[in-house]
Amino acid sequence: MLNQFSRTQLLYGEEAIEKLSASRVAVFGIGGVGGYVCEALVRSGVGHFDLIDDDKVCLTNLNRQILATRKTVGKYKAEVMAERMKEINPDVDIRIHKCFFLPENADDFQFGEYDYVVDAVDTVTAKLELIMRSQSLNVPIISAMGAGNKIDAGRLKIADIYDTQVCPLARVMRHELRKRGVRKLKVVYSDEQPIRPIEDMSISCRTHCICPPGAQHKCTERRDIPGSTAFVPAVAGLLIAGEIVKELTSFS
Repeated sequence: MLNQFSRTQLLYGEEAIEKLSASRVAVFGIGGVGGYVCEALVRSGVGHFDLIDDDKVCLTNLNRQILATRKTVGKYKAEVMAERMKEINPDVDIRIHKCFFLPENADDFQFGEYDYVVDAVDTVTAKLELIMRSQSLNVPIISAMGAGNKIDAGRLKIADIYDTQVCPLARVMRHELRKRGVRKLKVVYSDEQPIRPIEDMSISCRTHCICPPGAQHKCTERRDIPGSTAFVPAVAGLLIAGEIVKELTSFS
């Protein structure tokens, strides 16, 4: 019967669509990368999601985050993304977690229920915890490396963490994962040399912070505030989504 996933079914077949519908994907970090992961997966027919993010949409997100519009500024990203996904597929099952994932609250998440985990968070500590929790239960996970300060989306690729090069975040992750005995990890990364952002205080969050009052995690807490484009995080997210669909459906 004709439905909204019929065009996808023409490529993957009915059994694959049924697998996607029964799958639960947890997306940690609903930003420039994570938002596009959610967008592509719900349009592909994935039926169950956990969305984890404590951040609110900021004016500076409009240049790259699919959930960011003038109407959504100031709203929780996880809630905005869930509403958008429901408009695409009213039958999708979504659990929202308005929190910042840390080792301290990792026990609040039932990793054993997930068919796939997406690590689209920013901090090394959170990434390591996500990886260790997922791999201890043999839950597939894919991690996004640095997408900021890059302008060539064609340099993005899927690889094992130990085959990465150039990316500063991947370098740190390789070091930390070796110490923990992790032998492999699928990542999306860019081998483009990062660009040093222009130091322009007239447009800097350092001097013009517009984070909502009471925000728990402000961008000004970062050592460096990265520059970004509309297309590099988007392509990273779409690459991740494509890899997940391929693995969940065993399609190659």
